[in-house]
Amino acid sequence: MANNGAKDPLLSGSLDATQKTKQQLLNKRRLLRSRSAPHAELVPTETNCNESIPRTASIFQNLHPSFKRMAIYLAVYLGVGALIFYLVRNQIKGQKTDGILDALYFTIVTMTTVGYGDLVPNSHLAKLLACAFVFSGMALIGLIVSKAADYLVEKQELLLVKAMRMHQKIGSTEILREVETNKTRYKLFLVFSLLLILIIVGTIFLVTVEKLDVIDAFYCVCSTITTLGYGDQSFSTQAGRIFAVFWILTGTITLAQLFVYIAELNTEIRQKELVKWVLTRKVTNLDLEAADLDEDGTVGAAEFVIYKLKEMGKISQEDISLVMQEFEQLDVDDSGTLSTSDITLAQSS
Repeated sequence: MANNGAKDPLLSGSLDATQKTKQQLLNKRRLLRSRSAPHAELVPTETNCNESIPRTASIFQNLHPSFKRMAIYLAVYLGVGALIFYLVRNQIKGQKTDGILDALYFTIVTMTTVGYGDLVPNSHLAKLLACAFVFSGMALIGLIVSKAADYLVEKQELLLVKAMRMHQKIGSTEILREVETNKTRYKLFLVFSLLLILIIVGTIFLVTVEKLDVIDAFYCVCSTITTLGYGDQSFSTQAGRIFAVFWILTGTITLAQLFVYIAELNTEIRQKELVKWVLTRKVTNLDLEAADLDEDGTVGAAEFVIYKLKEMGKISQEDISLVMQEFEQLDVDDSGTLSTSDITLAQSS
């Protein structure tokens, strides 16, 4: 009995140590498994490696509300602009082909700030209308670049990655992970490819339809998509202006989107360099003091993660304070933890 009694404390201590180790591992697993709310379009369905990804069936299926909204804005702008400039067509001078087509063409040229000079307002009213439409058009292009164009590019990212990994047996989860990791690079590649295609198509069209030589055609393409618009070369035929209505708008927006992605990629590279520096530098006692949020003399995994994220610039103290306020509001029983009963009580109050 004495021997058994002597062994009890040792056995108890061993069990406590084992339970503590298990609890630490459990906490670590919980931290690793924690994630933010999944993006509505990035939640993969259970598929095998050979199955196609449902969301890439067509870029026009299940259109995002922002894309639909931008399409409506653009249609209204072009419709109103074409109607107004058609009504004042006698107050616009220059090379004319067809009344409605010229009005729509003039609206596009004004909106994109290309301004060839082949059609120009010739009255006070026409000039004031042109001023109004150029500013509203620039604002609309800004919205299109930030919303709709970016959405269309993102819809094709999975198709690009899947095509690049055609001979590799990888599932949808791996593809989604790669897209998320190299998102900006894929966007830049897609937009650059589209811009190159638009330049080639525009040059060929100007050579074959507008009867320009190759150098003049390429020169006209470059001056158009950069909105330089010297005016010495432009679309003067009816067929050319029908083509220009679609091509000019697409080309100028694509070039603007390319510059956006170049800036975004540069920012992303600098962010990754900062993250690498934060993760590789040595942790000091000052870091531990700053990371000790509850000031209990020790730094837990959650505190350390929050501190490192703050150093990386991914979150701020204000973000943390706002999250903590929400936590305190949900923690009805002031236990320091959240449970189903807390959520129920918080929602009912």
